Amino acid sequence: MRITRLVPALAATALSVLTLAPTASAQAPAPAAVPQATAVQPIIGGGYANNAPWAARLFSNGQQTCSASIIAPTWILTAKHCVSGGGLSFRIGSLDQSSGGTVANGVSVYNNSSADLSLVKLDRSVSATYARLGQPGSVSVNQTVQVYGWGATSQCGSEINCQSRYLKVADVIVTGGCQDAYNGSAICARRGNGITAGGDSGGPMVANGAQVGVASTSDRQTTTAYTNVTAYRSWIKSVAGV
Repeated sequence: MRITRLVPALAATALSVLTLAPTASAQAPAPAAVPQATAVQPIIGGGYANNAPWAARLFSNGQQTCSASIIAPTWILTAKHCVSGGGLSFRIGSLDQSSGGTVANGVSVYNNSSADLSLVKLDRSVSATYARLGQPGSVSVNQTVQVYGWGATSQCGSEINCQSRYLKVADVIVTGGCQDAYNGSAICARRGNGITAGGDSGGPMVANGAQVGVASTSDRQTTTAYTNVTAYRSWIKSVAGV
């Protein structure tokens, strides 16, 4: 089964990208408003995060689209398929995507040429707890890791209609290496207590407190693929200095 991006997809059952903005070829569309559905749990399954000061919600032209992380005062790390719509802004350091934290705009976008990774430079310096990035060897097969995002909370048809207002987190179990939406190096994982969906794209996979992946694709049921941050550390350092 092909993994498609995590753009919130319309009735996505195949592995699809996790962003919320429409993209080409079996990619999911961008999320609209987050309904106040308190009975629905985040991601698909999982639970609500209670501490993620490095988390950032990505908006494209004012519309919620993806998840992300802040890795330095002026740098956001997210997925490449999340940034094509332009007009990028971020709410940083709040578990609630609609209030709190710091709002900053993206002024420059740097896309990795071969992987589903993007670095966005902000228009201001943001004081925050920045995500610590993992190094090669930071994650292993059968390890339980955490994934974070504001994406769809169920397979609700149009995933833009079931985004989570509050940041969610789920455990997934690493199954090995694979490819992301652009054939870059990725970490594949199977469902633990939840699985990623549209709108979780660009969000972090965290192993022992370090970010080791960026959400790229998911089948919304059993399998997800995260671009392997540890494989692209030299590129990230060359652009963002961290």
